Amino acid sequence: MAILMQGFPPEAAGQVTLANWRSPPFNRWGFQHVRELIPTADIANDPRRAWNLDPGKSELDLPWFSDFLAQTDTDGLAIVHRGRLVLEHYANGTTAETPHILMSVSKSMLGLLVGILASRKELALDALAVDIVPELKNTAYRGATLRQLLDMRTGVAFDEDYLATTGPMIAYRKSTGWNPVQAGETPSDLRSFYKVLTQSDRAHGGAFRYTSPNTDLLGWVIERASGGRYADLMSELLWKPLGAERSAYITVDRLGAPRCAGGMCTTLRDLARVGQMMVEGGRGIVPREWIDDLERGGDRAAWDAGNFAYIFPGLPMRYRAKWYALDGEPPMLFAWGIHGQHLFVDRAREIAIAKFSSQAQPVDVERMAVTLRAVGQIRTLLAG
Repeated sequence: MAILMQGFPPEAAGQVTLANWRSPPFNRWGFQHVRELIPTADIANDPRRAWNLDPGKSELDLPWFSDFLAQTDTDGLAIVHRGRLVLEHYANGTTAETPHILMSVSKSMLGLLVGILASRKELALDALAVDIVPELKNTAYRGATLRQLLDMRTGVAFDEDYLATTGPMIAYRKSTGWNPVQAGETPSDLRSFYKVLTQSDRAHGGAFRYTSPNTDLLGWVIERASGGRYADLMSELLWKPLGAERSAYITVDRLGAPRCAGGMCTTLRDLARVGQMMVEGGRGIVPREWIDDLERGGDRAAWDAGNFAYIFPGLPMRYRAKWYALDGEPPMLFAWGIHGQHLFVDRAREIAIAKFSSQAQPVDVERMAVTLRAVGQIRTLLAG
């Protein structure tokens, strides 16, 4: 196998392109160089307000740790305990300065932004999406509330098949600029894509059904309701107040619509800062009440009847405003993206764990189980 993206130009076998950037082994480079493949919008930080994460003495005795990192194709892992960065690991060319794609952890970042906007009375969660974006009137989103979009409980018929090679999933990816347009095809865009989502297969408000276009639609709602660009709002309301060390960015389609469902890219430490902010009750950035609701809200029956329960077999789970909640003593919140992106938050034990990966499969149930076991052991070791 050729070395990826080496030489001028790189040899053909080692070129990472829009056609292969999410497939192994090309994803190891692609996930760290997204802005070189897809148009992006900057989510600016404020260097004057950078939040210093003090290093702390590691209290972890983890003889299995190296095997865990290798088995789960880890590009980076950071553990913050009681406000101190007690462990930091990088691999596959990732560094502390490298932005890495979050995939669907991006959804959880949107969930925090919605909490801020709702607290400012700029969004009402019981509002109908079509009342804010009338272009939806002839789609299956008629009658869906913002809360139902947030909690993945809409009735829109959409098969979130990450391995699909044809059909609506591919049309969706092409509309966002994530897949190449083939010769003779008319370029699409994200917001035009919603015109094809006209079919429902259940009522809004029923079982959990993971549907990524719900989150991109919320991005449209946010921009329409606020009159601002999503990337700018994320910067001003979350990223700068957070004290992010570096700017983030998000992919956009050919007309500038953000890929809120999966296109945000950040450094590992800044993702860990988000987790620590939540441990600290929001730090006056995200309302504490919103974070409390993430941990306690959601509908267990809706989750159990949903289409993702198989990924977490037997676990007492809920989903709330783009975050997963695992019940227990204590409970744990986490964000999850395909190919192994994670942010785990144990508020009671004051632990935040950020993980970047370049796993081969979008959804790997075995590696998810390995990761959750490792996180459980880390939580236990740091509980004392």
